Amino acid sequence: MPVVTIQITREGTTPGADATTAEQKAALIKGASELMLQVLGKPLDSTFVVIEEVPLENWGWGGLPVPEYRRSKAAIA
Repeated sequence: MPVVTIQITREGTTPGADATTAEQKAALIKGASELMLQVLGKPLDSTFVVIEEVPLENWGWGGLPVPEYRRSKAAIA
């Protein structure tokens, strides 16, 4: 019984979007389940997919909170 955990940011992927849509999450679940079937031969009904949306303030990059990291990269460009 595979358990696939997908962590994504809660920023959304389009301007003004707060989070991933239900349709996008359904596509992630389907795709991850089909990958387990194709690669490992695991039946779709034995695969569990967990999607965790991480708020922007709860993740970092390059040793910095993400907003600060992005500001530092923007200043270089």
